[in-house]
Amino acid sequence: MSLFFIVALPFLGALLPGLMNRAGRAACAGVTFTVTLTAFIGLLTNLPQVLRGDVVMARVDWMPQLGLNMTLMLDGLGFFFALLILGIGLLIIAYARHYLSRDDNMGQFFTYLLLFQGAMVGIVLSDNILLLLVFWELTSLSSFLLIGYWKHLPEGRQGARMALTVTGMGGLAMIGGMLILGQIAGSYDLSVILQNRELIQADPMYLPALILILLGCFTKSAQFPFHFWLPHAMAAPTPVSAYLHSATMVKAGIFLMARMWPVLSGTPEWFVIVTTAGLITMVLGAVIALFKHDLKALLAFSTVSHLGLITMLLGTGTAFGAMAAVFHILNHATFKAALFMSAGIVDHETHTRDIRRLGGLGKLMPVTFAIVTLAALSMAGIPFLNGFLSKEMMLEEANHTVLFNTPWLVPAVATFGSLFSAAYCFRLIGHTFLGPVRDDYPSNPHDPNAGLWMPPAILVVLVVAIGVAPFLAEPFVKTVTASLLGDAADVPKNYFKIWHGLVPALYMSVIAVVGGLVLMVVYKPLQKLWDVAPRPEAKTIFEALVEAVARIAKTVIHSSHNGAFTRYATIATVAIVLAGYYAWTTGTVGPATRDIQTAGPVPLAGWAMLVAATVGLVLLHRNRFLALILIGIVGLMVSVGFVYLSAPDLAMTQFTVEVVTIILLLLALNFLPNKTPVESTVLRLLRDGGVAVLGGLATFALAYHYMLRDPVAASISEFHLANSYKGGGGTNVVNVILVDFRGFDTYGEIIVLGIAALLIYALTETLLSGPVRARLLNRVPDQPRAGDMHPMMMVVLTRVIMPVVLMVGFYIFLRGHNEPGGGFIAGLIVSIGVVMQYMASGFNWATARLKYPYHGVIGAGVLVAGFTGIGSWFVAKPFLTSDFTYVRIPPFYKFELATAALFDVGVFLAVVGAVMLSLESFSRLARRAGAQDSEHPMDIDPSRDDSDDAHNAPTAPVKEGN
Repeated sequence: MSLFFIVALPFLGALLPGLMNRAGRAACAGVTFTVTLTAFIGLLTNLPQVLRGDVVMARVDWMPQLGLNMTLMLDGLGFFFALLILGIGLLIIAYARHYLSRDDNMGQFFTYLLLFQGAMVGIVLSDNILLLLVFWELTSLSSFLLIGYWKHLPEGRQGARMALTVTGMGGLAMIGGMLILGQIAGSYDLSVILQNRELIQADPMYLPALILILLGCFTKSAQFPFHFWLPHAMAAPTPVSAYLHSATMVKAGIFLMARMWPVLSGTPEWFVIVTTAGLITMVLGAVIALFKHDLKALLAFSTVSHLGLITMLLGTGTAFGAMAAVFHILNHATFKAALFMSAGIVDHETHTRDIRRLGGLGKLMPVTFAIVTLAALSMAGIPFLNGFLSKEMMLEEANHTVLFNTPWLVPAVATFGSLFSAAYCFRLIGHTFLGPVRDDYPSNPHDPNAGLWMPPAILVVLVVAIGVAPFLAEPFVKTVTASLLGDAADVPKNYFKIWHGLVPALYMSVIAVVGGLVLMVVYKPLQKLWDVAPRPEAKTIFEALVEAVARIAKTVIHSSHNGAFTRYATIATVAIVLAGYYAWTTGTVGPATRDIQTAGPVPLAGWAMLVAATVGLVLLHRNRFLALILIGIVGLMVSVGFVYLSAPDLAMTQFTVEVVTIILLLLALNFLPNKTPVESTVLRLLRDGGVAVLGGLATFALAYHYMLRDPVAASISEFHLANSYKGGGGTNVVNVILVDFRGFDTYGEIIVLGIAALLIYALTETLLSGPVRARLLNRVPDQPRAGDMHPMMMVVLTRVIMPVVLMVGFYIFLRGHNEPGGGFIAGLIVSIGVVMQYMASGFNWATARLKYPYHGVIGAGVLVAGFTGIGSWFVAKPFLTSDFTYVRIPPFYKFELATAALFDVGVFLAVVGAVMLSLESFSRLARRAGAQDSEHPMDIDPSRDDSDDAHNAPTAPVKEGN
């Protein structure tokens, strides 16, 4: 099965549980199980190639110039983790079907689960590190939804926020490290990066890249000092906890350390950082786990401890340590998932997870007791169970590891951690299931139906089978190890067996088990000491840190982001000028290569008018109407400048935009005072003026020096000129750029334009549905209004002009690909024609003749443009790639047909819809009580009976709230 299909299946399948929600719990679980099973079977179809040592690749180039490619890779390591994710996922789905109550939204739960599953599969199968980063962040987001699934629980919401904050911050650090790594290797593909061990480790940026990547791994896999978030994630439903702790979330960081092992390991920096963090996490998690009374809390800290164990093994940098890590990842996934699901069974049946309220359950729940005992003994490292084998390998590796020039340090710490690990496993069994039966259980405990105990039982069968016959797992573990090691080392020849003789690892293991039993004997006094001992609380520290950061952020925001545009403009202008000054003083500026041209009287006159209008705008800006006129003059002079500089497309666009903008702003001025109040002090005016002059002089200096020198690099305009007709089929380079070369930009712009119009409409709706509506309708004009709101001459003129405007717009649209014009300009021209109808005959008359809502016109434009772009996919071309041909239909001459014209139709519709929706919104605000708009096209019409005048009689004022 295609790797793309395996990765996409969970995401596509996430749509199904919600749709099946009303069909019942079994239907939701069934479709989720089917989706995961299909992906699981698809993964197994690649097993023969993986066992042969082959690497399965799938690639789709998206933006190869930037290294953005959809590249997937399936080797032994990726197959191993995908197998755990999908295989244990199947058991979790079956378990969740029976665990969740009828009040829980099953469709929502399984949707979140599939999204999380897809993100995890994407991580382990990604070959491109940028794609991996996308999936990495998706795991943080989807785990946030899963951990906070029980939204009614404060601890659930808090645990979700903590997990997202910690793993999200680590993810940001890892993005930086990965980008550095890609720059060093010259590629963002892992298959290339993993072949450049010497190049990467010799680069001076190796250490920053290593630290940043390890921050991402440590936060995701709950390594010290970021271990605290994982136990708080236990507030999630037990199926989520079992999935997160055994095969998914926390294993993502472990996977990435294993994936990057060939190029990052083997250096002193890797050894010290990773091994030390692993050892501390291993011991800290084990010690805390022993004194936890909540079953899930005990198991959560045990996960932290075992993740530290695996991290330490990867940190040693040896092939044997890597193989032991792979083996323990497999073993930990089996017994930890079984233990979490069993803890859920205990909670489900007794209605408590507090070990102090349990005990004696072995007689009441024999099946659960057997499952927990076998899984916990495996976690403790008892012989004939799989945990014993990988723990012995860990102790063997620890015995040969020297840290900080102290040979005994790592063996002693590893033995100490194993001792506490054995102790909390014995406590889990003894304090929960052994002892006399109690009579004060919160609920009557008994073994549940097979739907709950069968999934963990299947995992326990694997625990025993691998423990008794380790040779069954050996070939597969060595295949995975070979994939992990790559070319950096050879797979160790050691055989997987129960008895290795009287070796140091065996003595260390015996000390750990016996020491664990001793701790159980003296557990009560130890618990009292633990309760009274002062110790830092990670949750309190985290909350205090978050609160401090929030206070700092508020201080900075309130001082710099207070809603005053002048402050934003000042900060931005000064920052830009300082950056430019630094570049100017530290860079190299070559001599001038061009002569200054002499300006004629016409450009000087235009420049003088432009400056005069600008200065007048600054001095007279408090008069809003006069300021609007001056703005229009500035815009028109800019249009003239475009004409002078031989840019007719820009001139036409600027001119039509000015006309439409002035009309809309005139409507907006209807609701504003004539004068702007004085708000700025003299000092502020001087400050703003100084900043404006500084920014203007800096811009002038940059433009002056740039125009006197040849460009440093060839201008892209040469490419556009050379390929406009060849590639886009048009001789109007500007239009071809808009609809072809930069079509994606244009598509985004019409979407933004449509959104802006919809926001204006939404704002208008809000105003008209609230108390502001009455004040708008009852306002009294401050100046006399014209007696005829719709003059006959204007009505007649606009009727005559309308067909001409439409014809001109149609002509401008058709000629746009080869002459100045196009859909944007045509849309503005047609908008002006329609706006004139509103101005001449009024809102009611024009709206009554409206056949299509402007919302729909905007949507139709965006859809037409989008589907035009999608059409290129059907001929294996990138989105919005245009095509053209020439046809001849007698008796017409040969003419061109281009797909860009369809895209331009979308632009045309979006522009018309956006302009008219904005106008319609302002027009509705402009209506007043007692001055109803006429339904007739003009106020004076001899053919109309005078009795119609009664229709225009004043009405009573509108009251607020009506």
